[in-house]
Amino acid sequence: MPCSTPYERLPSTPYVRLLVALVLVLLVAPPAAADEGPGWTARPAGGGSAGRDARPYVYLEGAPATVLQDRLSVTNPARTPLTVRLRGDGRAGPWLRFAADTVTVPARTRADVPFALALPGNATPGGLAGEIVASADGGEERRVPVRVRIGGPTLAALTVEDVELSGRTIRYALVNRGNTPLRPRLAMRADGVFGTLLDRPARPLEVELAPGRRLELTEPWPDAPALDSVTVRLRVAAAGGARDEAAASAAYVPVAPVAGGGLLVLGVLAVLGTGAFRRRRDRRGAETAGSDDTTATEPDGGQPAQESRPLAKAGAES
Repeated sequence: MPCSTPYERLPSTPYVRLLVALVLVLLVAPPAAADEGPGWTARPAGGGSAGRDARPYVYLEGAPATVLQDRLSVTNPARTPLTVRLRGDGRAGPWLRFAADTVTVPARTRADVPFALALPGNATPGGLAGEIVASADGGEERRVPVRVRIGGPTLAALTVEDVELSGRTIRYALVNRGNTPLRPRLAMRADGVFGTLLDRPARPLEVELAPGRRLELTEPWPDAPALDSVTVRLRVAAAGGARDEAAASAAYVPVAPVAGGGLLVLGVLAVLGTGAFRRRRDRRGAETAGSDDTTATEPDGGQPAQESRPLAKAGAES
């Protein structure tokens, strides 16, 4: 008699094969991605940096020639170490210094990196912004905003210089002589011999002048006169009482008529000079012919007198 087996072979059906495949996937699959966390982060340290009360940016305040300090938190929820490189960006970026420019954060760890912002002695009072940039391998970045408030008195000073009229263009330069950024406004006026030629009211310019910056600009003047003596005056102003004005003058003369008139004058002078030369030459010719036709006569009307000859040298004739 055949021996009985304690189990029976399961029927090989598509449903059974699918069930076996699912079991194998569940046994071999790695842990869920949720264990890895949401990805690495870079935030201002403190203030509940891992939760909803995290600081949205780094805020620093101080006077020129001081050093301001804070910390940056880099969190690595992965199971492998994370290496990031730190640098500053924006207007405040060159003043940022880190305890370490390259930081390796162990797996499932948070590292707090101290950094400092050194304000130079000539820093302009007011506000400016920048960023801390944390870069991981592969080019992934995290940016942390930095807001800086610099204390001290502010001085608004603005000058307009080197005004020049060039055809249908007015050239000039603006210089910020103070220690605060300025957004200037410009007004223009041009007066000629017979009255006002141009009158533009003050309007804001689409520029921002940083302290100490010089900017060369132009203004179009499509209706510039063809013939006039013009004085153009520029007036600039900005917030904080900064204002200045400058002027330039120029004579507008049509080039073609002047050139034509000059050629006409030269032509007339040439004709007059040629006529005078001919008259002088004719007069000299007539005087020469008259002297050749005249003869000497005796006082009593007799025979013509002998032709006079020059005295001979002694011994030439006997």
